[in-house]
Amino acid sequence: MKNFVEELRWRGMLFDMMPGTEEFLNKGMAKGYIGFDPTADSLGVGNMVQIMTLLHFQNCGHQPIALIGGATGMVGDPSGKSAERNLLDEAALQHNIQSQQKQLAKFLNFNSGENAAQLVNNYDWMKNFSFLEFLREVGKYLTISYMMAKDSVQTRMEKGISFTEFSYQLLQGYDFYYLWKNNNVMLQMGGSDQWGNITTGNELIRRKGSGEAYAICTPLIKKADGTKFGKTEGGNIWLDPKRTSPYRFYQFWLNASDADAETYIKIFTLFERANIEDLITRHRAEPHLRLLQKELAKDITTRVHSEEDYHNAVAASDILFGKATQADFEKLSDELLLDVLEGVPQFVVDKTIFSTGIGFADLLTEKSNILASKGEYKRAMQENSLSLNKEKVGDAEKIITADLLINGKYLLIQRGKKNYFLIIAQ
Repeated sequence: MKNFVEELRWRGMLFDMMPGTEEFLNKGMAKGYIGFDPTADSLGVGNMVQIMTLLHFQNCGHQPIALIGGATGMVGDPSGKSAERNLLDEAALQHNIQSQQKQLAKFLNFNSGENAAQLVNNYDWMKNFSFLEFLREVGKYLTISYMMAKDSVQTRMEKGISFTEFSYQLLQGYDFYYLWKNNNVMLQMGGSDQWGNITTGNELIRRKGSGEAYAICTPLIKKADGTKFGKTEGGNIWLDPKRTSPYRFYQFWLNASDADAETYIKIFTLFERANIEDLITRHRAEPHLRLLQKELAKDITTRVHSEEDYHNAVAASDILFGKATQADFEKLSDELLLDVLEGVPQFVVDKTIFSTGIGFADLLTEKSNILASKGEYKRAMQENSLSLNKEKVGDAEKIITADLLINGKYLLIQRGKKNYFLIIAQ
């Protein structure tokens, strides 16, 4: 059995733990859980640290338990939040839970072995709990001063925190107590922002059950520039391809800075230590080759999506940023092509103008206004800076016909190295 704590330590995934945790885990197989918030129908890359923690836990011979907060999701965790959040109804939560369960199954083995993963929903043990029972069975064991001391509460005191969110730590604490008492779960894990909620569970086990349990928290991952991990200008990066396409998912990892890639390769892959150290050494010798980013993007895109999605993403990247022909473009689906060209200025033109052909100059100046005037078109031709579907246009009198349309409807215009424009024929 591998040392789980040491695995986290060398990967930079260990922030803090309760005294005695490592010694306890080295005695044999243990059960440990992490809670997931079901307020969206997809997990995001921000959840990947916790998913990988459970995966490493299982690979080290222990039994991972993923707790979906069907009950706590109705309340809302104040940790890391600056304001009260909207509450979801039961039907929406159930949909989200089912969606997240499918995503977790891509990583964890739920099917076989004595340490097969389990999925639990705290709604199952909270749904019949009356308010008066909860006050008697949970509330009386923890003091207001204890609860007020939590960072998640302190940071919200000035702006205000509802009793609902204030009581969240009691609910999460009871989850740990319930799993400890009924499922022999001795360990709770989570991000460092959850430390207060996690230790509330340990305290409840000690006071109510006169027992002992353990806790581990992982660091919150931030980019080297200090910005939040998992966020882009377009918002969250999700694991669901309907929310974040495999191409954009691949690009997120490929565009990581060198410093971030060295961090991410340890946390988000299953590569062994010697392999990672070798990759980092080779990358530092030739950083322009972006070896770390490519290996990282390949591994995680394949595991979250599929090998086919990975190869499609690479092909699409090569087409836009490398050399390509019209035949290469024709291999892309409309969806993938538009995904690759997201953010590129688009111009819609009448498709009938291509049936008899239209001059390249007229297309760019009169029909699309990509260029302001024929004079600007002439200057661009003299600079040899215009390309059509990634091929240089040297003939100022070039006629554009329907056979040049990608998938029968698109033309990719490029001026210089970085200025792209998409013409859509409708």
